[in-house]
Amino acid sequence: MEFRQLGKTGFKISEVSLGTWQLGGKWGAPFDPKDAEETLEAAYDHGVNFFDTADGYQDGHSEKTVGAFVKKHPDVHFTTKIGRKEMPLSAEHFSPKFLRRYVEESLTNMGLDSLDQVLLHCPPIMTYYAPETFQALDDLKKEGKILNYGVSVERVEEAIKAMDYDISSVEIIFNMFRLRPANLFFDLAKKNNVGILARVPLASGLLTGKFTDDTHFEKDDHRNFNRDGAAFDKGETFSGVDYHTGVTAAQELKERLHTDNLAGIALRYILMYDAVSAVIPGASKASQIERNTSAAELPALTDDQMAIVRDVYDKYIKNPVEYLW
Repeated sequence: MEFRQLGKTGFKISEVSLGTWQLGGKWGAPFDPKDAEETLEAAYDHGVNFFDTADGYQDGHSEKTVGAFVKKHPDVHFTTKIGRKEMPLSAEHFSPKFLRRYVEESLTNMGLDSLDQVLLHCPPIMTYYAPETFQALDDLKKEGKILNYGVSVERVEEAIKAMDYDISSVEIIFNMFRLRPANLFFDLAKKNNVGILARVPLASGLLTGKFTDDTHFEKDDHRNFNRDGAAFDKGETFSGVDYHTGVTAAQELKERLHTDNLAGIALRYILMYDAVSAVIPGASKASQIERNTSAAELPALTDDQMAIVRDVYDKYIKNPVEYLW
C-alpha cells in the first residue's frame, strides 16, 4: 500500500482507504456489529489507515464502530461528515448552532476528545455563501474539538467555491463515469494544498461490470428507489448515469480493456491522478476488502487504456452527466 498526503492535514493516508456508508450491512440491510468490526480490521490488516464515516450512516452505528476502532488503533486517521442526519434537510442544519451540536454529538458517538477531520455533508449551495458557517468551524478548530475541516460536495462548482475558506480537503464523486472534476478542480486543489477524497468510485457498483439489465436491488437499497433523485441527489446513485446506459458502458469498458477485473482497474484509474489523496470504496463485509486494496498493486494504465476510458465516457456518459455535476 502506498500513502499520499491529505492536503493541509499533514496526514499520510493509504491511497485506497475505506468508506463506511455500507459498513456492517448492505444498503437497506440491518447493521451487523460483528461484520462491521471484522471489515475494519480486515482493512487495517491490508494497510488501510484512513476511514470515512458520517453521523447519519447506519443511524450513528458507523461512527460508534469507527470511534471504537480508532481508540484501538491510534495510528489511523478518519473523517466524519455532519449535517444530514435530520430530515427534511435545510440550510439551517449547516448553521453555526447546528454544526456545534453535531460536532459535540459526533465526539460523544465516537468516544473521542477531538475529531481528525469534519466535512460538511453535501450542504445546500447557499452554505458556501455563508461565511459564518466556516467561521464556526474555525472556532471549533481553535477549541481543539476538530483538527481539520472540509466539505463533501455534489458539484464541481461547490468544490471550487469551498476553497475560498480554510478547508483541508474535499470529498467528491470521481470515477470513470464522472470525469469532470479532473478538468479544472484538481489543478486548483493542488495549488491550494487541498486534499481530494474520491467517493462513489465504482458508480454504486456499475463499474464492477457485474450488473445486467435484470439485476435486482432490494426495496430499501438506494439503487432501487433513488435513480431519479426521489430521496437525495440522484448523482449519488450510479453517479447520475441512466442505469441501462451505465450497464452498456461498463460492458464496453470490460471488452475494450480486456479485463474481468473492471472494479480493480476502475479504482486504479482514479489513482492515476496525483491530485487524488485517496479513493474511498465501501465494503459491507471483510471479504470485499482485498478486492479493493489489491487495486493499488495493479500496473498503471497505459495511455491507450486512459484513452479508451475517455472514449467510452464521451460516447455514453458525458451528455448529460458532465453538465449536471
